[in-house]
Amino acid sequence: MGVIELLIHLINFTLPALVVGLALPLLTRLTARGRQVGQAWWRQASVNALAGVLVLVAGLWLWGQDGKLLTYVAMVLVCATSQWLLSGAWRR
Repeated sequence: MGVIELLIHLINFTLPALVVGLALPLLTRLTARGRQVGQAWWRQASVNALAGVLVLVAGLWLWGQDGKLLTYVAMVLVCATSQWLLSGAWRR
């Protein structure tokens, strides 16, 4: 496997976490209805994406293969929980 193929595999591996991590803070701002949404959107997106990548790596380590549906479910739950904590909605 060459460098380009390795880079493509790494991008494809982390892309679900990056998309979910970026979509959550942006969708939170659409549904906030004038309320404060906590920290800056880029900080929330980076924390969510990092949490998602860590879950994907843990799923790869646990099952020995990428793309298990349970790993993606865990990624969405972890990202949603971190978004909830970062947005400050739990304080209301």
